[in-house]
Amino acid sequence: MIENLTLLEKAALLTGKTVWETHDLPRHGVRSLWLADGPHGVRKQTGAADHLGIAESQPATCFPTAAAVANTWDPELAEEVGRALGAEAAAQDVDVLLGPGLNIKRSPLGGRNFEYFSEDPLLAGRMAAGYVRGIQSAGVAACPKHYAANSQELRRMASDSVVDERTLREIYLTAFGIVVETARPRTIMSSYNLVNGTYAHEDPFLLGTVLRDEWGFDGAVVSDWGGSNDIVAAAAAGGTLEMPAAGLDSVRQLVAAVRDGRLAEADLDARAAEVLRLVADAREPGTAAPVDEAAHHALARRVAARAAVLLKNEDAILPLAAGTRVAVIGDFARTPRYQGAGSSAVNPTRLDSVLDVIGSSGLEMTSFAAGFRRNGTPDAALRAEAVEAARGADVALLFLGLDEIAESEGLDRATLALHAAQTELLEAVAAVNPRTVVVLSAGGVVEMPWLASARALVHGYLSGQAGAGALLDVLTGAVNPAGRLAETVPVRLSDTPTADTFPGQQRTAEYREGLFVGYRYYTTAGVPVTFPFGFGLSYTTFAYSGLTATEESATVTVTNTGAVAGSDVVQVYVRRETPGVHRPDRTLAGFARVELAPGESATVTVPLGDAAFRHWGLRTRSWEVERGTWTVLAGANVADLPLTAAIEVAGTVPASHDDPAPARYRTGDVRHVPDADFAALLGRPVPAASWSGPLGVNDALGRMQTARSPLARLAYRVLALLRDRADRKGKPDLNILFLLNMPFRAIGKMTNGMVSAEMVDGIVRIVNGHFFAGAGATIRGFVRNRRANRTTARRLRGDA
Repeated sequence: MIENLTLLEKAALLTGKTVWETHDLPRHGVRSLWLADGPHGVRKQTGAADHLGIAESQPATCFPTAAAVANTWDPELAEEVGRALGAEAAAQDVDVLLGPGLNIKRSPLGGRNFEYFSEDPLLAGRMAAGYVRGIQSAGVAACPKHYAANSQELRRMASDSVVDERTLREIYLTAFGIVVETARPRTIMSSYNLVNGTYAHEDPFLLGTVLRDEWGFDGAVVSDWGGSNDIVAAAAAGGTLEMPAAGLDSVRQLVAAVRDGRLAEADLDARAAEVLRLVADAREPGTAAPVDEAAHHALARRVAARAAVLLKNEDAILPLAAGTRVAVIGDFARTPRYQGAGSSAVNPTRLDSVLDVIGSSGLEMTSFAAGFRRNGTPDAALRAEAVEAARGADVALLFLGLDEIAESEGLDRATLALHAAQTELLEAVAAVNPRTVVVLSAGGVVEMPWLASARALVHGYLSGQAGAGALLDVLTGAVNPAGRLAETVPVRLSDTPTADTFPGQQRTAEYREGLFVGYRYYTTAGVPVTFPFGFGLSYTTFAYSGLTATEESATVTVTNTGAVAGSDVVQVYVRRETPGVHRPDRTLAGFARVELAPGESATVTVPLGDAAFRHWGLRTRSWEVERGTWTVLAGANVADLPLTAAIEVAGTVPASHDDPAPARYRTGDVRHVPDADFAALLGRPVPAASWSGPLGVNDALGRMQTARSPLARLAYRVLALLRDRADRKGKPDLNILFLLNMPFRAIGKMTNGMVSAEMVDGIVRIVNGHFFAGAGATIRGFVRNRRANRTTARRLRGDA
């Protein structure tokens, strides 16, 4: 069809028509595609539209978030969730579902960590691949995101991720590679940020060299909403679709670039063809079967129960027997925290609370007490009421967690601590009833200096609309807990490898820790943790024996040595023994889930393959495996690996000390990396991190606090005031957060053609103190843009 399209029509296919729709070409029979969030539930807006989850959307099942589902370590279960998401998207005539998110959890402070799977790329990639296969089985295109090195919310649309190539490839690209090569997604979403100085949506290395040439991706690359910087550069690099409706200014830019030779028409044709293939592969609207909401709610409950992680069970206080008299304490038992805030927020088909469903659990609730104010404001009366409720119960069930302002799209977490009102309540309750069980609701990890006060601890993460029933299933033993942590729980924030560098505050986010993310750091540097990666308890016990290993696989026998049926995850790690290039002490090489009856044994084979041993060779510019002795380790988690086997790996290159990384990277000493060492790791000077000079179109609106224009500084103060007011109320204002992090050029990308690139230049001149010149340029640009939009629209309709 390409040859039948005009230059203008081909250009139009590369931009959005509305917030959620692509351009249609009626005279060629090309319909619009509908795109919608999200990762754990469909968020289709049909009225007032926004990309931040503010306006109401159609009801859909809210499944547990990715951070919870990752704890199942079960790609087949992830695929089952994906099939349900795809079915609901199809039923709502959604053509592209924007998910799953699979960014690596570089820091536990990441504001959107609840949307992401893991700190480990193998686990993240395999779980995300399951989602993609499931979604696309319903005829809906999945859109894994955010590609790549998108690890913080602060300045997320203007921050430059400065990262060495080994770390980029081995940590931050690997999960995407697994998804592309094993699940073949039809689309992929580029991230807002720059990577080593180039915006992700126009990066020839990310979109061309790696994504298309090395991984064989042949689908469409969609910008994050407002994340396109230069549509001409994007089209040349492999960026397909600019979203949302950037108006017709972008269309004219593409046409002009082809005509003056800045963009090869072959590149424009390639991008347009990617959109046309997406349209051709889409299912016909109105043909999907109705959704069985009850069945999907049941699935959400089953997944949430499998995802819950039993972290402590002193004296086997759990499971609770039928008839146990429990005091239910904590505001989260009444008003569940079941999903995160932002673009992934789902309007659930129903929502269970613990108070709603405890009556069918077999437990006897003696009383309920809120115990604390959700936003952390001290309230002695609420605490006293809770202590009195706990005093007469057999067990005190204490529901704690993070409130809505603590973790959200648009802002990173400020702390890993729970509100003091909650921890003080726990200590007071435990003092009158030592049989206190804590149930956590949070999208990530928290510090646990209060752990000794809890007899048992269950972390449910953000468990979706059916999470309350699932948590009670675990507490009562209706479900034997089988979740395993997909991230490390550090003792304190200051122990994390990025404590001094996250988030990047101004121009850059410096990945000085290199490969040492999550457990790769803690195990190499010998830093104690509260709970290690892969940890999780059960109501039964497991024993491991008989490990045998080759380069291709590891085989181990697992035995259920307890009295009840249970599910375990066999985890296999590898460690290189022969000296060579720097690498973490151990890395996850494979895993497998196994279901066992009491006394039953099973022999499990876990595939390994070259990817388990490889590293990126900086000299050969290819994947390499060092020959020599390696140890294969198997067990229950990264810190409990009782079985080992030494193997000789043939490799592709001899083990070598020819490594440009400074010595500190051999021991994981990455907490305080000086500039010289980071520059050596990068192989180039460290880019300037601080703001300087006048503001430009790619500076965030938050930089107006230092602008020359008093009007701009006043505008910043108003935005900051509104942000702080929302924070005090305990509910983030996502619009304000987006505006503060948004670069000026995004004004032209988010206003449906009302603001052109010329007008943005004028606005920036005003901000830099040139009011009259800037105002004149903005007004002239407005007039020209309005005229040009009318003309371009007529030509697209075929009227001119």
